[in-house]
Order: sequence, then structure tokens, then C-alpha cells
Amino acid sequence: MKIKNLLKGLAFATAVSVSALSATATYAGTPDNVLVIANRIDDMTSLDPHDLFEFAGTDYVNNVYDKLVSFDPKNLSKGYQPGLADSWTVSDDGKTFTFKIAEGRKFHSGNDITAHDAAYSLRRVVMLKKTPSFILTQFGFNEENVEAAIKATDDRTLVVTTDEKYAPSFVLNCFAAAVASVVDSKLVQSNEVDGDWGNKWLQTNSAGSGAYSLVNWKPNESYRLKVNADYWATKPAMKSIIVRHIPESATQRLLLEKGDVDVARNLNPTDVDGISGNSDLAVDNDLRGRIMYISMSQKDPILSKPKVRQALRYLIDYEGMVNSFLKGQYVVHQAFLPLTYMGELKDKPFNLDIEKGKKLLAEAGHGDGFDVEIIVRNAQERIQIAQSIQNTFKQAGINVSLTQGTGKQILGKYRARDFQIYVGAWGPDYPDPHTNADTFASNPDNNGTHAGKLAWRNSWDIPEMTALTKAASQETDSVKRAQMYVDMQKEHQMNSPFVEMFQKNEQTGRGANVKGFYTGSAVTGVFYWTVTK
Repeated sequence: MKIKNLLKGLAFATAVSVSALSATATYAGTPDNVLVIANRIDDMTSLDPHDLFEFAGTDYVNNVYDKLVSFDPKNLSKGYQPGLADSWTVSDDGKTFTFKIAEGRKFHSGNDITAHDAAYSLRRVVMLKKTPSFILTQFGFNEENVEAAIKATDDRTLVVTTDEKYAPSFVLNCFAAAVASVVDSKLVQSNEVDGDWGNKWLQTNSAGSGAYSLVNWKPNESYRLKVNADYWATKPAMKSIIVRHIPESATQRLLLEKGDVDVARNLNPTDVDGISGNSDLAVDNDLRGRIMYISMSQKDPILSKPKVRQALRYLIDYEGMVNSFLKGQYVVHQAFLPLTYMGELKDKPFNLDIEKGKKLLAEAGHGDGFDVEIIVRNAQERIQIAQSIQNTFKQAGINVSLTQGTGKQILGKYRARDFQIYVGAWGPDYPDPHTNADTFASNPDNNGTHAGKLAWRNSWDIPEMTALTKAASQETDSVKRAQMYVDMQKEHQMNSPFVEMFQKNEQTGRGANVKGFYTGSAVTGVFYWTVTK
């Protein structure tokens, strides 16, 4: 097996064996009003909701801040619900959204929540120009027009005007994203330095109105939250939340078995199996939005051939992987929208068929196979996926060399279009189908620079599908809009340079006494304020 590793001298630490951990495990338990969570939170680099763009950071925002619209954690299928705005209307031309801010609600500071805070917050996203700002700027907002496009006409009324007509569900779903969090404008402005919109201060402090507020954050170690006893939506049972950075599955399992943590969020299949017979513990399964896929650069003269792309779809052992090293943590899924999204496609037309793959390769003029490089980051499941593909490709005469590296190294090559085949994952940025359609099926300028779009990274020039993607985002009839995404995915499934393989199934270990821990499924982050013990 030929593997070229970009990380020279990479050392791997070996955790204490599972059997040794189990031998010493005795369940104790944490206080009844304290929730302690083991998670990987080293991706958190800022606590500013208009700056952060990571999985763990989104969980934090979900509990410390409120948005104009929200979700019911107990029934996410209901879609967006009233949040800080208790109602809204859309103009006849579909471009102006008028939100009515609910009365009597306050920030953690005690300041009243007004439409002026909402206007300041949305404008702040645009002016800061941080990574997640595109979720709002895609509606035409920029530093020149933002004051006119986003304004409070009084304390209770926020008026937002987009550049074009979009599906109302698309706009509202974006206002439910973490980046649309409403911050306490008086508090943030009082901590502004040199025109930074309070960004430096808010990176390590909170200014929200959510069920919890920040006590402290120790990067790469932990963060602690305290309850907002006057939270408008409910009275949280947990008075304190402690999230600890525990990267190793075996260590998370040990702490869970001993009762030192209530929830373990990163258990591998072996440790999930190991706790399944413990009556003090339970395992929850939640289908998340993350899609695992491979993609093929269309600059490559071989991979750009339609029959070669089709052949590779039949040279992947989808079922074999989910029944072995991915067991319980991924399901086979072969479309770019996650299941549970509007326009989901459940069709799974591809399976491992070496002979069919070889036949298609021969028809493409490559019956003897070819050499190709696959790039993959140093994450266990991704490396295992790449190795499985290397093995099955070899059976059809395709010789694969694997190049491994850090996420920064591999993503750098991918974003620079310097690769042949890439193994990666993509998670939705906001709970609307446009979030994935816009990256997998839209490439408005193949000769420009659009590194945020996966179609562009793969040099896939698709003017017709790009136009369909925009049309779907503007369709106001939800039934028609959903069908547009179904049709688009069927075309994409057969002819694109992407092979979507799996959707993430998150397995969460918890104490059996912990109830109401909702991880957010495919549409949002985790909720702490629904938990009881």
C-alpha cells in the first residue's frame, strides 16, 4: 500500500485500553442540577457569534444567544418557529421582511431587547466580514447599503430588504443560523476598540439573551455556562453547564462510566458497543447533516470523462464500510442534500460492482486502468475510507497513491484546485437546501476564484445547473421548490464529479438519568436548556 504522508514524524499517542478502563469503572454521578459534557472543542477559536464557524462553537451559540427565528428542539421537523421575533410578514414583491420583536424580553445584562439590537447585530455581521458573513451577504447586503437594507423603524419593528426575491423559507432559515444571533448592542458597543465592533472583547465574553450565559472559557480545555433563570422560552433545569475538551474516545468512555461526565459525544464504535450493556448508561442516535464524499478534479483529462466518473461510483464498497469500521456512525447516502432536508433524495443507485466498473472504464478507453492520487486529511475514519477505496479501485486496475496531511494542508490543496481525487466531508451552514445546492451544484465563474464552492474547487463548469440552483432559491411554492432539488440531485447523482457516500449518524453516550439532550439533527446545534436529570 503506497501512502505518502505530508506530516513527517507524526506521533500517535495510545490511549489506555478499553478493557483496563472498564475494569475500574464504577458509576457515581454529577450533581442533579449540573450537566457535564465530554466533547472535542479544540475547534473553538472565538466566542463571537458573528465570527465563529465551527461545530463546537455553534453548540455554544445555540444556548447563549437567540435569533429572530428558532427551532423547537423536541420537534425539529416543524421547521423554523418564532424566536425573538414573534411574527413577521413578507411584502408582495417578496423582497421586504418585517419582523415584530416580542415585548418584555431582556439580555443577560438586563438591557431590553429591541429591534435596534437586531438591526445592529445583522449589520455587524456584514461589516465584520468574518467567515460566516456570506450567509447574510448572499442576499445583497454590503457595507454601502446595509444601513438602508437593514433598519429598525421603532423599538419593536425590524425591516430587512433583500436585493432580489428569494423563497421566504430560504431567508428565514438563514436568520435561524448562528451568525444571525442577536447581541446586546449597548454592551458590545461599550467594549468596542478602534472600530472593531467589539470583536476582540466578544471573542472571550458573551452578550446574549439565551438560556445560559458564559462564566469562563479556557481554550482547548473547557467552558462553563450558568443558567438564565428568567429565560423567556422555558425554565432550564440545569443550573450549570460544563463542557470539557476530551479528544479521546476511550477517555470519554471512562469518565462516562465513572459518572464524572453526563454525556460523551465522541465515542467510537468500539466504545459505543462497550457501554451498550451498562444499565446506568444509554446511547442516542441522531442523523446529522454531515455528508462524506469523494470528488474528482475536472482539470484531469481522465477523471473528466463521464464514463470514468460513472465507473468510480461502482468501485466503492459503500455497504462494506458502514458495516465495518463506520458501523453505527454513518449510513449510506448518495445525494448532496442530507436526509430530513426539503427536497431530500433517498435513491441509492450505486453499489460495489467491480465488473460493471471495469466495463465502463474499458468503454472510456481505460480498460487497463490508470494511476491516480487521492488526498485525505489525517482523521481516522477518512483514512480508512480512502484505504478501502484504494483497495477496490485496485481490483479494476486503478493504482491509487494516498497523500495524507493536516486539515489545513489538504484543504489548502483542495481549495487551490491542486489535486486529482479528494476525500472529505461537508456540513450544512444553515438549515435550508440552498446551503448544499449552492456549493455542490453552482459554479457561476469557473475561471474566477470561488474557493467556498465545491463545484468550483473541482473545476466543474455548469452554467445550466448554476441557473437551476438560483431558480430553486427563488421559488416561493414550497412543493415546487422541493421537487426542483429532487430533480437537481438526480442529475447531479449521475453526472457530477462528486460521489456522495455517507451521512453522519451521531452516537451520543449519556447517563440513563439524562433526558432531553437534543443534538440538533441535520438542521441545528445541540440544546442544553431542554435537559433534565
